[in-house]
Amino acid sequence: MARKQGSHSDITGPRVQDTALRLIARHGYAAVSMRQIAAEVGVQAGALYNYTPDKQTLLFNLMRAHMQEVLDALAAADLRGDPPARLDGFTRFHIRFHLPRPDQVFVSYMELRNLAPENFAILESMRRDYETALEDILRDGVAAGVFAVPDTRIATMAIIAMLTGLSHWYREGGRLGMDAIEEIYCNLVQKSVRR
Repeated sequence: MARKQGSHSDITGPRVQDTALRLIARHGYAAVSMRQIAAEVGVQAGALYNYTPDKQTLLFNLMRAHMQEVLDALAAADLRGDPPARLDGFTRFHIRFHLPRPDQVFVSYMELRNLAPENFAILESMRRDYETALEDILRDGVAAGVFAVPDTRIATMAIIAMLTGLSHWYREGGRLGMDAIEEIYCNLVQKSVRR
């Protein structure tokens, strides 16, 4: 099947990814068809298979790309200092990285259930790497006697869930600006683990 005139792989490929992300975030993976993605992109349905072998691979690639971006950005973040300073740094990093990406956050957390087992295992490993960065901070704080956390793994999951939840309700132009909300969240996170 021929490409529609004016279709270029370096333009169409990213459009397929962006459109799939937007549609899956809005309607859910199960409700979005390849035909629907193709129509939104402006290509024939069969042309999508030039960019992805199937819908499962498309979902996996969206989620893996997001997690790789998270891990790369975290590796470049400045999380130095004592455990409380590092915890503030992680909190601010998570908020600043995730808030501008609500569709990626939604898909990455809500569509895990739709991944094939082998794809889920890869994503779970990447997510574990991210979670470990926070858990290491909490463990160091416990060892230093500044944090009182009975189970660092549970505390890690609770903090990440709280921080990620911000992406679901925050809207620009609301009652409080992002800086004020970030300060409130840093305070909440610190209070949740401090002695």
